[in-house]
Amino acid sequence: MALYEHVFIARQDVSQQQVEGLTEQFSTIIKENGGQIGKAEYWGLRNLTYKVRKNRKGHYTLLNIDAPHAAVAEMERQMGISEDVLRFLTVRVEEHETEPSAVMQNRGDRGDRGDRGERSGGGRFGDRERSFGGDRSSRFGDRERAPRRDRDDSEGGEA
Repeated sequence: MALYEHVFIARQDVSQQQVEGLTEQFSTIIKENGGQIGKAEYWGLRNLTYKVRKNRKGHYTLLNIDAPHAAVAEMERQMGISEDVLRFLTVRVEEHETEPSAVMQNRGDRGDRGDRGERSGGGRFGDRERSFGGDRSSRFGDRERAPRRDRDDSEGGEA
């Protein structure tokens, strides 16, 4: 049998229990057609990049499927009929990941940002000096500027 990763997005106005019911319904279709579900992860209510059928958010669910193609095709057909499913995507994979998916690993993990402490140094401007108006020489270094010419001194003379 082939291995698949399947993600579907349910409407924002259905409850989490209804999404779990949809997951069970689609899992049953796979099992009845000779397949099995390795892992099911509920990713939660997340923002959509753009509106889909007037929905700004959706309930995301991942299924790791080990089933023949006919079982997956039947599940996708049922999802296309269901009004609660906004979108779905099935990808064939060589092997399933045993640890939690990247979405579940990153949930609430802000460790890569480090401890910012009292916000000392760095920041948006790095270590450069900040100048907000005032003396131009501080913004452009210590270079010398040539004096400006008057308009009367311009080439072409008077008209």
